[in-house]
Amino acid sequence: MKAAVLKPGRDKAVRNRHHWIFSGAIRDLPDFEPGEILPVRDAGGDLLGHAFFNPRSSIAGRMISFGSEAPEAAVRENLERALALRRTFFDPVVTNALRLVNAEGDGLPGLVADLYDDVLVLQSATLGMDKLKPLVVDTLARALEPRAILERSDLPARREEGLDQVEAVLAGEPVDRVRVLENGVPYWVNLAGGQKTGFYLDQRESRQLVRAHAAGRKVLNMFAYSGSFSVCALLGGAVRADSVDSSAAAMSLAQDNFDLNGLGSESGTFFTADVFEFLREPTLEHDFLILDPPAFAKKRADVVAACRGYKDINRLALKRVRAPGLVLTFSCSHFVDEGLFRQVVFEAAAEAGRRARILQRHRQALDHPVNVYHPETDYLKGFLLYVD
Repeated sequence: MKAAVLKPGRDKAVRNRHHWIFSGAIRDLPDFEPGEILPVRDAGGDLLGHAFFNPRSSIAGRMISFGSEAPEAAVRENLERALALRRTFFDPVVTNALRLVNAEGDGLPGLVADLYDDVLVLQSATLGMDKLKPLVVDTLARALEPRAILERSDLPARREEGLDQVEAVLAGEPVDRVRVLENGVPYWVNLAGGQKTGFYLDQRESRQLVRAHAAGRKVLNMFAYSGSFSVCALLGGAVRADSVDSSAAAMSLAQDNFDLNGLGSESGTFFTADVFEFLREPTLEHDFLILDPPAFAKKRADVVAACRGYKDINRLALKRVRAPGLVLTFSCSHFVDEGLFRQVVFEAAAEAGRRARILQRHRQALDHPVNVYHPETDYLKGFLLYVD
């Protein structure tokens, strides 16, 4: 049987159940169809598992099973294990919007599956997972019986895999918008054209944090998108919560979420503006600022420029927040790790001439597990700062 054979001494990562195989670790590759699943063997011929391969990608192979387990059986089992984990921690009466599959975090490289009430949204980042899509759809459809299964595979990573962006209805009916619950709070989620798969599910714990500490404060929510941080701040007793985003469509969605929660026009203002420019303008005073920008570093080569951007925006926020105040700041750039982001925040505070203390680090949501064998799954960093 044809197989991918690793170089001597280059099998340690796979033996440690890491999912990625870089091209430099491979000694021999047979002729194969891009995206095909191949056995993976060490230099001595021992079977290490199975991976799908794509010669166009810098990550040449991605393991989907280890040892002697059949690859298709491993996919089904990992899907079932992912669903079981979510059933353990989430009550659908309270929260019916959650991530069901978190890629390598659930042993399924390149696959994200998010559930919004009775609508399932899939993202595939790799050619190999595209080829496994019928198996994935069949398994999840049988387990969940959703009203619809949509695909939002519009990720930049697909370009390296030689794949087009895809938005499609895989099963059921088209759904543009759905109403969901998160910790009992209702939100509208735009599934057609919204950011990510429609909602920032990875910020669930941070929304709870804002709700717990917003009482009596004037909140400024930047890169606000659907306004979820603003809604939680007001439900937590904030005096007002103003929202800023460069997208008029996002601000319209935020307004809809205010209306859905019975929050009147006096609760906050919606600014369609560039956040960097907005922070430089004199305007309303706030003592709780939230910074949740998009990823500034899409690839490793972007890290230096990204850190300049993160420092600039955190410096502006730290200069502006009224003391004693709070700043909740995030980076979702995979290539900017927590240590580097903390250094950036330190430099921003020093340049702003403000005293800042870290009260709490970002706490990951339970439906975004990090695979201990694959730490690259961990991407979101955040600090709650006390500024006086």
